[in-house]
Amino acid sequence: MTTQVRGGQLARLLGQWHALPGRRRSPDYAALAAAVRGLLADGRLPLGVRLPAERDLAEALRISRTTVSAAYRQLRETGHLASRRGAGSWTMLPGTHRVASSGLWTPLDDRDMIDLGVAALAAPPQLVPAARAAAEDLPRYLGDAGYHPTGIIELREAVAQGYTARGLPTRAEQIMVTSGTQHALDLVLRLMLTPGGPVLVESPTYPNGLAALAARRARITTHGLATDAGWDGDLLLGSLRQSRPKLAYLIPEFHNPTGHLMPADLRERLVATAHTIGTDLVVDESFVDLPLDGTRLPPPTAAFDRHSRVISIGGMSKPYWGGLRIGWVRASAPQVQRLAAARVGGDMASPVLDQLVAVHLLADAATIVAARQRQLTAQRDVLLDAVAARLPEWRVTVPRGGVTLWAELDGPISSALARAAEDVGVRLAPGPRFGLDGTLERFLRLPFTLPAADLVEAVGRIATVRYDLDRVGRPGWREPVVIA
Repeated sequence: MTTQVRGGQLARLLGQWHALPGRRRSPDYAALAAAVRGLLADGRLPLGVRLPAERDLAEALRISRTTVSAAYRQLRETGHLASRRGAGSWTMLPGTHRVASSGLWTPLDDRDMIDLGVAALAAPPQLVPAARAAAEDLPRYLGDAGYHPTGIIELREAVAQGYTARGLPTRAEQIMVTSGTQHALDLVLRLMLTPGGPVLVESPTYPNGLAALAARRARITTHGLATDAGWDGDLLLGSLRQSRPKLAYLIPEFHNPTGHLMPADLRERLVATAHTIGTDLVVDESFVDLPLDGTRLPPPTAAFDRHSRVISIGGMSKPYWGGLRIGWVRASAPQVQRLAAARVGGDMASPVLDQLVAVHLLADAATIVAARQRQLTAQRDVLLDAVAARLPEWRVTVPRGGVTLWAELDGPISSALARAAEDVGVRLAPGPRFGLDGTLERFLRLPFTLPAADLVEAVGRIATVRYDLDRVGRPGWREPVVIA
């Protein structure tokens, strides 16, 4: 089923379309068509969406129907709109161009490369003492086979206590330990989604989430996030009601890559809508431990769930260390048991020693996380200052948490810039990696997880090649790299 955007909704997305650059040199219909193309290129208006009827949009924009008709005609001529009599008009890109999501690839082993493709921190100093303490605890587990499909009880209890402290009472029976958050997502999709099933995701979203969905051959519908304000609640809930997906994969806490934080009222409405239409919500909480600037977190999305519609996934990678492959699923106890049964077909259990390390790190969570927040705040501010000084044409919304900036560039140059930056020793994650169909070329994710000096140096190199792009083309192919 094709999702439809109503006239009032599209009018909100278009904003001050009549005040765009070059407006005085263009007739009204051309300016409107250009604004719609801009929404498509930015990913704020998904592909395959039916646009409002001409009369509906004309009334919403308070312009003549003739102007809307001419704008639609120009969009058809440029390949951005397809129409069929009696069926309406829906969005597309010229030549039905598609770009697949990236997934996780083996990186080049280049020590001189400043890698801004991976949004993860180096290990905290507490990791080594935690590993030593875990080794001392290990003999307690050596008397059995070592297979714990749902995880050792100590870690499950520690994770459950974390949810309870956030206002979501949780028992150990509701926790399943996995080999990282990505493994948690894969298991949930394996259990909950049949091959080819419909799924709603945000645009942009986490590339490896898209890769997991592609592995299940999911039919993906996207909801575009506004660049500044985050989720448009009416559009998000409208997309859910119209497409009625089996699953929705969402990142409400410091969204990757935009850094947005979903407000509590939208979480409540989202869960209620999901229950009404029969959609399960997979909520990725990878960044929930990393609020910055004293930001107060709203209740967990699952706190509004009374019908086991919300499955939460999280892990140790972002606040602690990516090399510690510990993640988890929070769900109802029966769902956890079904996940464990599904797991043993491909992965018997997570390593006991790693789980014991996680137990000790979580016991010291207050100290570790507070230090991470101070570190990330300082590095974020350094990166913001560097971008403002060297690339003042770029627009960046200051994130309230997480580890990334989502920069709106001064042109649709993200992929070209990423290729050029590799030549000067900077690895980037271009915007199209976070979406579908070749959109998001005006955006770039910039993590602030590296030391401040590296961030300043990276921005300086990026600025150099950015201005070179205006003078000389840089064709060529690159090997795909890690985006995490």
